[in-house]
Amino acid sequence: QVQLVESGGGQVQAGGSLRLSCAASGRTFSSYNMAWLRQAPGKEREFVVGIDDGSGTNTRYADSVKGRFTVSRDNAKNTVYLQMNSLKAEDTAVYYCAAAILPYVSIVAGAYRDWGQGTQVTVSS
Repeated sequence: QVQLVESGGGQVQAGGSLRLSCAASGRTFSSYNMAWLRQAPGKEREFVVGIDDGSGTNTRYADSVKGRFTVSRDNAKNTVYLQMNSLKAEDTAVYYCAAAILPYVSIVAGAYRDWGQGTQVTVSS
């Protein structure tokens, strides 16, 4: 099990940028696939981006964020990042960091066992 703490959320105008961080506890962080998911009011939680374990060679992005969001990880710091550029009003949501030990990067929320508490991102148009 790994404990996750997100930070970096806030309010930004459309077209702006934010960088989210997710700090993980434990000595086996590099063994986990990591993902960012988000949930807007009244909507289902949706997959945003995932990165595989180890060096993070493999990533998956939701079509809605491709070309705008970038995921990365720093195993020495037990941290995964989400750089969000060209933000849109529809990106407004609570963003969650999640972790799982899987042989692939899953886009299914239920595949992730460990979750952070979430951080609010609000994009004003």
